[in-house]
Amino acid sequence: MLPMGSDWWDIATTRSSQNEPTAVEENYALRVLDGPQAGTRFAFGGTPGRRWLAGKGPACDFQLEGPMVSRRHAAFEMDAKGLRVTDLDSTNGTSINGVAIREAYANDGDRIRLAETTLALERGEPKSVPLAGDVRFGRMLGASPAMRRLYPLCKRFAESELPVLIEGETGTGKEVLAEALHEASPRARAPFVVFDCTAVPPTLVESTLFGHERGSFTGAVAPRKGVFEEAHGGTLFIDELGELDLSLQPKLLRALERSEVQRVGSNQWIRVDVRIIAATRRDLDREVQAGRFRDDLFFRLAVGRLELPPLRDRTGDVGLLACHFWQTLGGGRVPMPRDLIQRLEDYRWPGNVRELHNAVARALALGETTVTGSGITEPPPAPRAGNIIEEVLACELPLTRARERVVSEFERQYVERVLARHDGNVVRAAAASGIARRYFQILRARYFG
Repeated sequence: MLPMGSDWWDIATTRSSQNEPTAVEENYALRVLDGPQAGTRFAFGGTPGRRWLAGKGPACDFQLEGPMVSRRHAAFEMDAKGLRVTDLDSTNGTSINGVAIREAYANDGDRIRLAETTLALERGEPKSVPLAGDVRFGRMLGASPAMRRLYPLCKRFAESELPVLIEGETGTGKEVLAEALHEASPRARAPFVVFDCTAVPPTLVESTLFGHERGSFTGAVAPRKGVFEEAHGGTLFIDELGELDLSLQPKLLRALERSEVQRVGSNQWIRVDVRIIAATRRDLDREVQAGRFRDDLFFRLAVGRLELPPLRDRTGDVGLLACHFWQTLGGGRVPMPRDLIQRLEDYRWPGNVRELHNAVARALALGETTVTGSGITEPPPAPRAGNIIEEVLACELPLTRARERVVSEFERQYVERVLARHDGNVVRAAAASGIARRYFQILRARYFG
């Protein structure tokens, strides 16, 4: 139940009522100017954040026949700045008005060349579409237009049996959305099982997915079900799909297509009834183009696609989420001051919702925010390295506790920075840090959930 009358609910309902009931959606078309498809027109538009692919592959929205066009050649995506065109590491390149690009914005009338095929961009009349009045979908909370556009699609996907691929940056709430889809589906009373491709050693991924028989490998002292069997009748959520080793991808594809699994060390096939939801922070279109992810597996899983926007693009949701976390994490009856909410909204939150949640939790649990009768005084939620020692000294803590606070903040910032430098790849980040991957994963879980 929603806690009516709470501070975060007041913010949600106020901002929801202040938002326009409609949103303006842009409409575009690409017209082929040369080659055997000359005159063909591909119309697209609507939801910001949705990505359209151009290339020869069967999963592309704009299928081109040019012999030099790559299977996934380029992507088209609308955001607040306009229509962004991204070359997907194609073999023969992408250009706009004769200028080779990796990523650029295109305007009405521009000539976009994909290898030897030229497309003319045509901008249509924008149209107004109604926004959902909801401020949440299950446990997924957000009153911003970026989130409210997603909710109707989430409801339709929840009611279906389609595989769904959830995309988005680290910390945007992909697992929360996956669980919300399960809880709103006809399978809600059945198991919801999570398999994280980064949390299992490579040598154990196959047996964790499909199970194993006794004696099938060293340490297999008893038969064990895999996550497919555990999720029978329900939903299997495969997190960080982009990290799955290429050698295991055909076996996963076979399990999805046949709805059967074979335990390691067994010749028997076991029938499973599982709905698949997958998530990734990687750009799988690029991974497919680079040969690091199978095209057929991507095509099988991306029947339904949802892209969660980063927190910086969710106007107004920082304050809403902060107040919600404040209350659920133990803020009690003391409301979160509006000036603090404003300061939180001024921060970019590169770690997205997870970072915001952890900042509020740290503030309440470790005393980085001091609750008094007259209000709240606090340092910024993500302290700068240069002032953390002064901030800890100002708290007048015992030596051991003060030292723990400084070391903890250093570790948090170090892990955050090394992950960002290696695109969130735990294996490379651990190697660069000079520590074991398991210990690095422990640090990551400690500070970023």
